[in-house]
Formats: sequence, structure tokens, C-alpha cells
Amino acid sequence: MKLFRLYLVVALASLVVYTLIVGSEHGWNLLPIFFGDIASMTWPGQFNLDFMCLLTFSGLWLAWRHHFKLGGLALGVLGFFGGAMVLAPYLLIVSLKANGDIKEILIGKTRANC
Repeated sequence: MKLFRLYLVVALASLVVYTLIVGSEHGWNLLPIFFGDIASMTWPGQFNLDFMCLLTFSGLWLAWRHHFKLGGLALGVLGFFGGAMVLAPYLLIVSLKANGDIKEILIGKTRANC
């Protein structure tokens, strides 16, 4: 679990730095580029579509883990739009709260205790 948590911290830090560099060099208007690549039917578009599916899975899992309550739905939307910059700190916090219990991390405390 320690290596997983270390990975989350390194991944988050790397992604934040990379994002700041790209945003400052190329601007912050990602969506037209993202969907433009998908519309172009090229490999970058295929990657973006695949990535969007993963973001959807992430958002749905976050909402499901919180029983589709309002906070869980909001977290799901954040997970969809924020990607790893939302999911990494979320998993880090959840892993600490669950004391590394992978069952609780994956399905939540309520479901884990059933």
C-alpha cells in the first residue's frame, strides 16, 4: 500500500507540473482540441475517445461508491472532468481512511461491512 500511495503522490505531482507547463505554453482551452481530435478520426482522436471512456468509468465509480447521493454525483462529475488530478488525491485520502483495506477502498465502508 505504501508503494501505491507513493505512486499516487508522484503521479499527481508530475501531472500538475506537466499541466501547468502545457497550459502556460498552449493555453487552457482544451475541449475544442480534445473533441477536434476525436472528430478527425485519427490516432490522437482514438486515444482521446478511449481516455474519455476511462474518465466516464472513473466518474461512475466515484458516484456509485457514494451511493449516487448528491455529493457522490458531484464527485463523479469532478472525477470525469478532473481525471487523475481528482482521482489520485481521492484514492490517497480513501486509502488512509480505510487503513489500506482494499475492499473498503474499492466498494466503500458501507458495502465492505455488509
